[in-house]
Amino acid sequence: MAKTSGKVTIKKYANRRLYDTESSSYITLDRLSEMVREGREFEVVDAKSGDDITRHVLTQIIVDEEARGSTMLPVNFLKQLIGLYGNSMQGVVPQYLEAAMDAFKRNQQAIGDAFGGNAFADIAKRNMALFEDASRAFTPPGTAPAAAATAESPDDEMEQLRAELAALQAKVDRLSK
Repeated sequence: MAKTSGKVTIKKYANRRLYDTESSSYITLDRLSEMVREGREFEVVDAKSGDDITRHVLTQIIVDEEARGSTMLPVNFLKQLIGLYGNSMQGVVPQYLEAAMDAFKRNQQAIGDAFGGNAFADIAKRNMALFEDASRAFTPPGTAPAAAATAESPDDEMEQLRAELAALQAKVDRLSK
């Protein structure tokens, strides 16, 4: 049974095959992509020399993704990046790009947290509740639809709305820190 924590060593052989030492099996670049998406830590070493070639293999994955049509890197960005090689700023670019990607990931997580798991479903439920309230307002007394018979009292509904508003305010407060 393969362990699921710690850094995995992947050996790359001269025949371009990748060997996962954790699972004792050959893997593909696609599997390495999955490992990145899963957040697995790994290093790729040349089987013969023992050199760390992780950067080269990760770059190859990006090239393959771009060749498949999954374009994410604009041409102008690539040109600017190439232009920075040999530049006096070359030393700070990796740290800057890493910090920018970390900030992007944090912002993406914050947006997901702010809108919850299914924001559109919540909005649709609220819209339906507003529609039902409006239809009750225009329905003459004594002819209320069946849905109104099971509706909550106005006090319960008001408390529920206050609780939702407080929860949203708490999320906004967390995001602004």
